[in-house]
Amino acid sequence: MKKRLRFYVLWSFLLIVLAAAAAVGAAWHWMHSPMQLSADKIDFVVDPGSSPRTVARALNEAGVPMWEPGFVWMARLSELDKQMKAGGYQAINGDTPWRLLERLARGDMTQRQITFLEGWTYRQIRQALRANPDVKQTLGDTTDEALMERLGSDIQHPEGLFFPDTYIFTPGSTDFDLLRRAYQEGQRILRDTWAQRQPDIPVSTPYEALVLASIIEKETGHGPDRRRVSGVFTNRLKVGMLLQTDPTVIYGMGDAYQGRIRKRDLQTDTPWNTYTRPGLPPTPIAAAGRAALLAAVQPEQHKFLFFVSRGNGTSEFSVNLSEHNRNVSRYILGQGQNPAAPQVQAQGQDQ
Repeated sequence: MKKRLRFYVLWSFLLIVLAAAAAVGAAWHWMHSPMQLSADKIDFVVDPGSSPRTVARALNEAGVPMWEPGFVWMARLSELDKQMKAGGYQAINGDTPWRLLERLARGDMTQRQITFLEGWTYRQIRQALRANPDVKQTLGDTTDEALMERLGSDIQHPEGLFFPDTYIFTPGSTDFDLLRRAYQEGQRILRDTWAQRQPDIPVSTPYEALVLASIIEKETGHGPDRRRVSGVFTNRLKVGMLLQTDPTVIYGMGDAYQGRIRKRDLQTDTPWNTYTRPGLPPTPIAAAGRAALLAAVQPEQHKFLFFVSRGNGTSEFSVNLSEHNRNVSRYILGQGQNPAAPQVQAQGQDQ
């Protein structure tokens, strides 16, 4: 009887060992077997504070077939659950569960990029953020004032405060995260640029320099002309002349602008209409790049008070109105366009 009992105990033990070995073998096989994805690459996001179970669910929701209990035990037994990092990742067709877990533990995140172009308005920047599928939308109906307060700025109007550049980010980064980076970069560059200013420029604060730089940015994309254009505006500010620059009028028109300026638009007063109001407008009109910022604080020293586009991206400069009118006749009337006012400084305008 005892022998028979020992026999059954031994067999039971062997069966348990074999079952455990089979389970371990099956688990090992599962851990190192390539997964078949529905696409070559699938992006997914691990939120901060995620547990192995929530990560497994996120993988399945993204389209990565993951056995939830197996992933949980694999992560916990290996203690890699304590090393998993939040962020955007990519599962690649043929990945094994173990390889994917190691990637999460290393923080081997995927990267995306978004570009804010020089001369873009704040509205265009927000549109780019909303259109990017890898950016998590969190701002919704947040007002401009609330956004700027959240950024710690004492300026309520967001225009021009987000530096135009290419920003690398991981999928799942929020719209606020990217705006904060662009704002902080803009403030840093503005401080550095302001420290390089000439002593006699007619702008008294970094913000005023940013306003002027935004006008220069919209007026010319021709590098050699930037400091000369800045010199024209500097000369006008010093002698109290109206800036009379079309991009500010266009900005003040908002959605009413349909591709051309008429004479009545120049005469319609808005806070940004530099044909009706002296000095700089109250805010920037676009995002200014480094070159425009430097031009604003280091204008070329000359006597020019006027300039007109040659139609090829460069500008023709003049000291007095008679010279300017000749340039207008040559470069604007000669191209079949009609200026709306004699002191044309931007593109030709239709009457």
